[in-house]
Amino acid sequence: MDLTNILKSVKDGNIDLKTAEQQVQSLGFVSYSNIAKVDTHRKNRTGVVEAILADCKEPEDVVEIARVMVEKSKRALITRVSATHLEALRKAFGHDKIEWNSRARTVVVHDGTPAPRTGGVIGVISAGTADIPAAEEARVVASEMGCETVAVYDVGVAGIHRLIPELHKLKLRNPGAIVVAAGREGTLPTIVSGLVDVPVVGLPVSTGYGAGGGGKAALLSMLQSCSTLAVVNIDAGFVAGAYAARIANMIAAAGAGKITEEAEREEEK
Repeated sequence: MDLTNILKSVKDGNIDLKTAEQQVQSLGFVSYSNIAKVDTHRKNRTGVVEAILADCKEPEDVVEIARVMVEKSKRALITRVSATHLEALRKAFGHDKIEWNSRARTVVVHDGTPAPRTGGVIGVISAGTADIPAAEEARVVASEMGCETVAVYDVGVAGIHRLIPELHKLKLRNPGAIVVAAGREGTLPTIVSGLVDVPVVGLPVSTGYGAGGGGKAALLSMLQSCSTLAVVNIDAGFVAGAYAARIANMIAAAGAGKITEEAEREEEK
């Protein structure tokens, strides 16, 4: 029973308010075995896609949870996918129903339904080639949330001259937000946020070694940024992509509303 039917049942006197409240609270998730409650309404409720974190899950559990998500939502995003998980997913769904990103270690399982487009645009920048996996995870997530994504990779501060022409091209696409992935000392997000007029999300990456290695120096550097910057946790590509996509999608929705209002005013004339 969906929310409309619950409200109608209350209106018609078929159920009382307490029963209706219990039914509403149970909406939007499907239980699998005794280990998972799949949040099938998360995107409708929050604007952020539900994702299956494959890490630490048995391959057969990942397959069955993905099956539930595809049945309810047409598409299922799976992150941190190992070779064993990938093999199980391919065996269960077939190659034609799987989109595998080897750099991001993500899989999208679908029934042939494409990800909806929102009109939102985000940029994804990496400082070095080693930072691309985290950047790609962010890009895949934003794409699943309906955004067009524009990637600019390997433009870090060791050769900062590479950034300026690429940043100019990116700005021509009018992104609503930009994710910047950087390891080692994590300087690039601070520089980018000082050059653009859209929100920047700093994504520290666990590249680098020695003192401050494993992404710690990058994280602290971004947190100490003197230019305005939002920062996610180390290697949190999913969070960075989802946060940037939420911003871009809200901007796109606001723009669509403005166009509609202008059209209505023209009709009134």
